[in-house]
Amino acid sequence: MAPAPAAVSALDAFDEPLPAAGCPPSAVIDQLDAIGSPATVASAGPRYFGFVTGGTFPVSIASNWLATAWDQNAGLVAMSPIAAKLEAVAARWLVQLLKLSEETAVGFVTGSTTAHMTALLAARHAILAKRGWDVEKKGLSGAPSIRVVATADLHSSVLKALGMIGLGRETVVPIPVDEQGKIVVSRIPAVDSSTILIAQAANVNSGSFDDIAALAAIAARNDAWLHVDAAFGAWARTSPTLARHVDGLERAHSMAISAHKMLNVPYDSAIVTCRDPGSMTSAMGMTTSYSVLSGGREPNHFTPEGSRRARGIDIWAVLKSLGSEGVRGLVESCCANATTFADTLRKGGVRVLTDVAYNQVLFDLGATESRDRRLAAIQRDGTCWVGPAVWQGSAACRASFVGWSTTLEDARLSAEAILRAIRETN
Repeated sequence: MAPAPAAVSALDAFDEPLPAAGCPPSAVIDQLDAIGSPATVASAGPRYFGFVTGGTFPVSIASNWLATAWDQNAGLVAMSPIAAKLEAVAARWLVQLLKLSEETAVGFVTGSTTAHMTALLAARHAILAKRGWDVEKKGLSGAPSIRVVATADLHSSVLKALGMIGLGRETVVPIPVDEQGKIVVSRIPAVDSSTILIAQAANVNSGSFDDIAALAAIAARNDAWLHVDAAFGAWARTSPTLARHVDGLERAHSMAISAHKMLNVPYDSAIVTCRDPGSMTSAMGMTTSYSVLSGGREPNHFTPEGSRRARGIDIWAVLKSLGSEGVRGLVESCCANATTFADTLRKGGVRVLTDVAYNQVLFDLGATESRDRRLAAIQRDGTCWVGPAVWQGSAACRASFVGWSTTLEDARLSAEAILRAIRETN
């Protein structure tokens, strides 16, 4: 799962002075393969459960290679008609798949942080425009204040995005959460038209979902902007058995989704949605004296980048390959794997710390020193890779099931390997 220490040490061979004369391309690739390949992490494999790292569908690897060979700048229709067309189709399919309102705008960005930043810039624009302030022209100096109210268990990528757009990482008003990590709705403070309310679907540790429907109702009554961190939880919408977790998602003003997690496309790839296209394009739009505009959807009006790779092609390829039923099957398979893993751990005497509502399993391997010793034994065994976490102030472990190639047998064997490591380190 993790590379051998010798393979990591061998990377020092790359620490050489920039050569004055080049070398044949074949030699460059040979060196990359000989030294680099052994030092990779097997994160695309069926038993890697660290972080929230998906695998990669073969069809998206192939589409990625083809898009790279095309070397398309996906910023404008004029620069790549194929990239713009497939991005527009993928956007339409995503709106349909996630049952969002038809006017929803979709952008294709690098990762969750950029998706949050894009969505929050749209929120910033909308809130300040209602108060007569053009933030894109005037900036934030002297602007009316914006208040951010969010789950107390907010993911660090959202905090980073808030810092990047000038709203501040430490200004968030936290809403208490329950033992599952869900917002306690009764503890939400007063919100108004100057408020951005931020929720989660699903929690990165427990996989729990905030009550999106209740939060959407509160936001609507008070003219607040509701943003949802749905990095991997949005896909629950595709399953009849899981969709209850995200009731009301269509009423969120904006949402961030990682495509390189549960959708299993290559890095880097994420999706941002916005129910108010005008706010999104006002915040993101750009023009130059040399632009050639099509009169239709220009991709760079929905993302921070002007020039970027055609990442929407990979999303289109997976959606085309799987269809809506295939996406549903993928999501339900990930959740079934998590349940099997958790059940096997429980039968072996391991305490699972929260309900397994979705694809995340949070479990107890003891206090920090004991946990880390057991984690080291698990990684040495090589059957699977799981990582540490901190849950409501205490040491914990987390396994994330988002890979397309993981089977129920992989889940069972991995849990058994963890039980074996516990016995060996007692």
